[in-house]
Amino acid sequence: METKRFSTSKEKRIRRKEVLEKKKAIDEIIKKASSVKDHLLSFPPFCHYERNVYLESGIGDQLPSPIKKYIQNLLKANMEGPYGSEWQMEEKVKRREMVSPEARYIFVRQSTNAASDENPLAKNEERLYTGQTGDQNHLVGFVHYRFIVEEDIPVVYVYELQLEACAQRKGLGKFLMQLIELIAHKNRMGAVMLTVQKANVLAMNFYTTKLRYTISTISPSRVDPLIGAEKSYEILCKTFDSEAKAKLEEKQQDDG
Repeated sequence: METKRFSTSKEKRIRRKEVLEKKKAIDEIIKKASSVKDHLLSFPPFCHYERNVYLESGIGDQLPSPIKKYIQNLLKANMEGPYGSEWQMEEKVKRREMVSPEARYIFVRQSTNAASDENPLAKNEERLYTGQTGDQNHLVGFVHYRFIVEEDIPVVYVYELQLEACAQRKGLGKFLMQLIELIAHKNRMGAVMLTVQKANVLAMNFYTTKLRYTISTISPSRVDPLIGAEKSYEILCKTFDSEAKAKLEEKQQDDG
């Protein structure tokens, strides 16, 4: 009996050590990814979209006031409808989230010097952003993402992908998500995850049909259908390795 107890105790210590080592390794992956100031530098082909639309990076606690205002206005324009009565409270949460030091941004800008009547991205952006930045380039959208841990898996979590109406249905959203997935791969993330309001049918179809994201095992509807029915959102994911798939995606067959 003493030998058995000693063996069990030793196994527990070994398992505890393995868990701590894994946690440390994951923390290092997140720390390393978060320390990169500009992830766009690793993907030069993605720095431009079409002739006069280009991307630039940003960090939440380093945003100038005009860009903060732009983000607030675009979020309200795009998300007040899908959130409905929840928007007033959610808006406060998003304002806090957007300036966090963990927040990473990809901004979409259009050069107005090259704009023409044939280019729809050139139109209507001034209703949301009139500050410009001295170089006559307008913002037309942004992605807010972070490197976090979900279910012991390092992931890129897309907090926001917002485009002005004039920049939608041009392939730009798909382009930006492809870039996010490349950033995730390069930084050894196991998945890309995001939250979508159920009422935002166009967004849900975009992610699940066009980009082949699935409802994650941590989404309320997968955890408990009764709870999920009361929630207004789903959590979607796309996994890149077997461990992430098993923890964040794979139970789907069992759910049915």
